[in-house]
Amino acid sequence: MKLITLNSHSIIEPDYEEKLLGFCGVVRKEQPQIMALQEVNQTISAKPAPESCLEETGYLPCAGREDMDTAVVRVDNHAFRLAWLLKKGGYPMSWTWIPAKVGYERYDEGLALFTVWPVDDTDQFFISKTHDYHNWKTRRALGMRIRTPEGPQWFGCVHMGWWQDEEEPFQEQWSRLSAAVSQTWLKDSQGPAWLMGDCNSRADIRGEGYDLIRSSGWHDMYETARTKDRGDTAGGAIDGWKEGGADQGMRIDYIWCSQRISPSVSRVICDGTNGPLVSDHYGVVMEFQNNGKEREEN
Repeated sequence: MKLITLNSHSIIEPDYEEKLLGFCGVVRKEQPQIMALQEVNQTISAKPAPESCLEETGYLPCAGREDMDTAVVRVDNHAFRLAWLLKKGGYPMSWTWIPAKVGYERYDEGLALFTVWPVDDTDQFFISKTHDYHNWKTRRALGMRIRTPEGPQWFGCVHMGWWQDEEEPFQEQWSRLSAAVSQTWLKDSQGPAWLMGDCNSRADIRGEGYDLIRSSGWHDMYETARTKDRGDTAGGAIDGWKEGGADQGMRIDYIWCSQRISPSVSRVICDGTNGPLVSDHYGVVMEFQNNGKEREEN
């Protein structure tokens, strides 16, 4: 099993068309079974994508909890365009997308999940206190119940807030996310559940978000991987880290698992060295032998 997560920054990126094609090439080369993307945008004013085209790319609408409406996917939606290119390039993946908020005053910004395996269910819910779509701090989680060779398992995509945010503190968002996952995904998985994405918490800072997730019983797949690189997923002062960001890089994007498993390899991609730089974040690839059954002995 191979997993990829990336905060894509998508259509906000300079030279977006080139970067879209570059990332498509990376996915076709890597051939992940499951992929989680954050900051997946579309222009609010763009035309809706034709239903026939959405169906052709393997789109699965996600209604989710709390009577949320199914998203309107528009023609320039980053996930839609990526799915179309992957299908045309010979590596089709089923996918779903949800918007969480208005980004940069002109985009629907959200989360996407892709998979080559059958999907039994989808889910979404708020993890932020605010549900205001026009508040840039609004956050949701997205999930897919995927029929893996080892049985159905839930895979979640998240993009969380910051530890010291007084309006939307990380600790409260994690409490909502953890409770929702425990009540549903963990009970409904034949095996582990997974959380993938941008947690906006540096792995090298103690007593904040990273330690909170670990102390809640989740396992950082980078730490348990048998082979790994430096692991940094962002460098310098990116959006959200312009003050106090790490000049030499920081690890803020993760793949977490509810069970202690040892991936065979954890590596960074799309950092300008291992694949083209396509975002202000780098991607993470996690490879598992035996479809993720590498449980560690206690």
